[in-house]
Amino acid sequence: MEKQKNAVGRRKNAVARVYLSKGTGNITVNDKEYKAYFPIMYLQNQVELPLKTLSAVGTYDIVVNVQGGGPKGQAEAIKMAIARALCEVNAEFRPALKKEGLMTRDSRMVERKKFGKAKARRSFQFSKR
Repeated sequence: MEKQKNAVGRRKNAVARVYLSKGTGNITVNDKEYKAYFPIMYLQNQVELPLKTLSAVGTYDIVVNVQGGGPKGQAEAIKMAIARALCEVNAEFRPALKKEGLMTRDSRMVERKKFGKAKARRSFQFSKR
């Protein structure tokens, strides 16, 4: 693999830019170690999932810039970006990642609030009298 590969992943309002290069398995998110950035185990597993699927943990160094959204959206954006970058490295990885559902953009977003309503669909309390 010559130099580094990069890819973008999105989920909700989070956008993750991933730079993948051969290395020892260091994952850095916004200049922090990913376990410090995502203290919750579930989110750490989401970030590792593409590497675990290909049993490539400890093969690549990953540098991530992520912004927008909350922790869960960011972790899932990173997951997708890593999967896309791995496909750039080797096209044979694609079927395994696709089977795991890592190549599909999850397009669900928060529904906007409507006027005359308390939230997107919730109405104000109705009073008969």
